[in-house]
Amino acid sequence: MTVLAIDAGTTGVTALIVTEDGRIESRGYEEFPQHFPEPGWVEHNPEDIWQATLAACATALRGAGSPPSCVGITNQRETAVLWDRRTLAAPRRAVVWQDRRTAGVCERLRAAGHEPRVSELTGLRLDPYFTATKLTWLAEHDPAAWAGVTSGRTALGTVDSYLVARLTSGARHVTDPSNASRTLLYGLASGTWEPELCELFGVPESALPEIVPNYGPIGRTDPDAFLGLDLPISGMAGDQQAALFGQTCFAPGEVKCTYGTGSFILTNTGPEIVRSDAGLLTTVAWQKPSGELTYALEGSIFVTGAAVQWLRDGLGVIGTAAESEAVARTVPGSCGVVFVPALTGLGAPHWNPEARGLITGITRGTTRAHLVRATLEAIAFEVRDVVEVMGGSVAGLKADGGASGNDLLMGMQADQLGVPVERPVVQETTALGAAFLAGLGSGVWGSADELRATWRLDRRFEPGVRDDTAYDRWRAAVALTKH
Repeated sequence: MTVLAIDAGTTGVTALIVTEDGRIESRGYEEFPQHFPEPGWVEHNPEDIWQATLAACATALRGAGSPPSCVGITNQRETAVLWDRRTLAAPRRAVVWQDRRTAGVCERLRAAGHEPRVSELTGLRLDPYFTATKLTWLAEHDPAAWAGVTSGRTALGTVDSYLVARLTSGARHVTDPSNASRTLLYGLASGTWEPELCELFGVPESALPEIVPNYGPIGRTDPDAFLGLDLPISGMAGDQQAALFGQTCFAPGEVKCTYGTGSFILTNTGPEIVRSDAGLLTTVAWQKPSGELTYALEGSIFVTGAAVQWLRDGLGVIGTAAESEAVARTVPGSCGVVFVPALTGLGAPHWNPEARGLITGITRGTTRAHLVRATLEAIAFEVRDVVEVMGGSVAGLKADGGASGNDLLMGMQADQLGVPVERPVVQETTALGAAFLAGLGSGVWGSADELRATWRLDRRFEPGVRDDTAYDRWRAAVALTKH
């Protein structure tokens, strides 16, 4: 048996066919457009996400030996999507997790004294990152679209909910606790939508999806809508929790970092809700069909891989993202150049939505290679910032995502953390986690132990000498971005 995993990321959709022994039999990928209507604003057309999903899945299915037995979904989290319940058409573009337009909404609520109660209920903070502030903004600034929400004609959700609606031709309006816990509307302790929060942010609870466990019977695809396939949708999780699951970090204390558009460090805290006073978020990792919840602490860094993408697309200093390693290796160091990629503000542990990117230490001798190397160093420094406030010692880090394939970066990361960094054979662990959840939900795998047995090491990076002087320069530059 095989599983079809759909990973609807921030810049494209990946589809994988995963075998019972955890191998990737085939894959498909399709990018979709990004929209930046104003500085700090990021939007997606939901229809583009759906069409990319169909294209990626069609490619993966063409390379498969047999039809899959079930479907798993993982997705960019926090992005706010609206769609018509009947036609499934979106009345407006989605507001993406990276979007900073709601900083004013957050400041208004913070000034009114709401943040302590919001944090107590959700484990999060008032930041434009999260879904509810985006919905508040839409209610205030797009009355035509919001009228459909208040009338009941339009559904609200995150990308997982939208994809399930499209896959089932509107038969199911659901989400899972890992995605729900990123909205500022879900109570960590109650495990449900909180009426108090819905009222605070002005979101009708009736428009929100039903919350279901992360694996088990979630829905069924409509063949007329989805490539002629009639399959159970049996697993679903937000991308970072899916990666934690795909890395088989099933025990409390196990840590992973996904190097994607941003970088996200999660540590499993088991059944305990662990709070952080150092800028980390408390979130749901996953929920079993029995109702048992596993929690995690998360450090969310907004721009890491996207900084490399900016070197490619914005500055044109590299031709491909993969080229960054070769270019960076042409110099022994960044020669004092520091790049703080606060291109959409700063996430954990600093949380400053007004911060902007900064490059310091430029001289006449600075070349593109120094800037590229400084970009890779920045990624390693950003992850160290988060790990240092996680509390307790980290025994090691499991790395995945596109940039984990960069050996130079992984070596830098091990040096900066002072612990081994392990990269698995399958680096697309976000999609793999969706496959694992779906397979558990439909009987492809019978236990977590079976899943753990499929994890295979590609390379282990041992720590070397740590350059604390460069890290001190980094911290000084970060302080400048806040002013």
